[in-house]
Amino acid sequence: MSNLNKVMGNFIDNQCVVSASSRQANVFNPATGEVSLSVSLSTIEETQAAIASAQTAFESWSQITPLNRARVLFKFKALVEAHSHELAELIASEHGKVYSDAMGELTRGLEVVEFACGIPHLQKGEHSLNVGRGVDSYSLMQPLGVCAGISPFNFPAMVPMWMFPVSIACGNTFVMKPSEKDPSTIMRLAELLKEAGLPEGVFNVVNGDKTSVDVLLTDERIQAVSFVGSTPIAEYIYATASAHGKRVQALGGAKNHMLVMPDADPNQVVNSLMGAAYGSAGERCMAISVAVCVGDEVADNLIAKLQTEISTMTVGPGLYKQYDIENEPHMGPLVSKEHAQKVRDYITSGVEQGAALVVDGRDFVRKNHEQGYFVGPTLFDHVKVGMRIYDEEIFGPVLCVVRVDSYEEGLALINQHEYGNGTAIFTRDGDTARQFTEKVQVGMVGVNVPIPVPMAFHSFGGWKRSLFGPLHMHGPDGVRFYTRMKTITARWPTGLRAGPEFSMPTMK
Repeated sequence: MSNLNKVMGNFIDNQCVVSASSRQANVFNPATGEVSLSVSLSTIEETQAAIASAQTAFESWSQITPLNRARVLFKFKALVEAHSHELAELIASEHGKVYSDAMGELTRGLEVVEFACGIPHLQKGEHSLNVGRGVDSYSLMQPLGVCAGISPFNFPAMVPMWMFPVSIACGNTFVMKPSEKDPSTIMRLAELLKEAGLPEGVFNVVNGDKTSVDVLLTDERIQAVSFVGSTPIAEYIYATASAHGKRVQALGGAKNHMLVMPDADPNQVVNSLMGAAYGSAGERCMAISVAVCVGDEVADNLIAKLQTEISTMTVGPGLYKQYDIENEPHMGPLVSKEHAQKVRDYITSGVEQGAALVVDGRDFVRKNHEQGYFVGPTLFDHVKVGMRIYDEEIFGPVLCVVRVDSYEEGLALINQHEYGNGTAIFTRDGDTARQFTEKVQVGMVGVNVPIPVPMAFHSFGGWKRSLFGPLHMHGPDGVRFYTRMKTITARWPTGLRAGPEFSMPTMK
């Protein structure tokens, strides 16, 4: 599917709609720096039109049986699988991640679709017989109405698929606002939902920027908002939408630490760190960006092994050769020219603040792709608290090594950080690992697993300033987020009651 010279509009009422907006943003191929298409930045009225479409569709869609809603998602899953190569190419060409990583993203998104296909079981509520004499109590998990999702650039398929499948399976309708940096994937997914039999208005896509976001946060017809992105924006999303009476789950930034104990398998640590730090060019909220080494010997050995591994890495376009996964680069470009420069600026600040720059990726250039947004894998040693490269989320291929003298010091370091998204410990000691999982103040924890992203039937979310709102994404929390519980207490008397009762009702 060629998007060259195309101006992308919106997807409303099961059809692509040309936007009347005078504002547009260019979408680039990060590997070449070339413009691949333009995307319209929708007006307030166009965003409201998408909401109106979803509101109209809600009345009928919410009355569809859960089983039939699930059957639409079953068909959608099969269509995504059938078009997986096409979708992976869209992801790689607009985001920049390598093709195999794009396929992996689709797989993790499909796992949530599979989970949502079980909605007849997940939404069945509870029932208690004879809570009192002749009285039954039961609960209904009912849909909210129109829901909205605002997704980031780094996972143009997976993160939206964490949101809308659970929402529409629960009987809601949905308005999606994707990143304007890579909008083609979600538009294609919308077309596949239509092909799967989803009625018009149930799923709409609005391309835009803050103008559209603010409509979604404030329009009274929107009942719930899901967001994934940076912490400052997550705070804004949470505060604004909550002030307008909406449910909100807003996932923010991260600074994920890996605690490396002296007894850890060095090869396992290095192999895990390479993928966790440099996979997808570090543009993952679950990327490991800080290795906390207990003891100088552990740190020295780790640095030496990482240098060797980094020297063998290949960096290049995500779509190297069609489906040639065996020979594709290990890492692709960053998503935009501006973001690549931001990462280089972080590296410069690390040098200026006294960290030891072991491997410098600032001047990396890929032959025949000189205009691409590449930053090479970068490694720092002797990083300290207070340095920007330690305190802030870089969101690029930069790994920081911090040295501590003990497990206790390493644990305290992790717990003191403002972010609490993901973490990991590498050790052979079960007692240490068990204590770490209990004491660490982080929402997702790996034991000898570097990127502990929960499976779809569990829930995803961090602690502290990595999550705003009480409920995590997908899994049981996802179903709770997209439904509201109604509890019924019922008595069917066999005869007429003697008269009114004015005392507090109790069950006898």
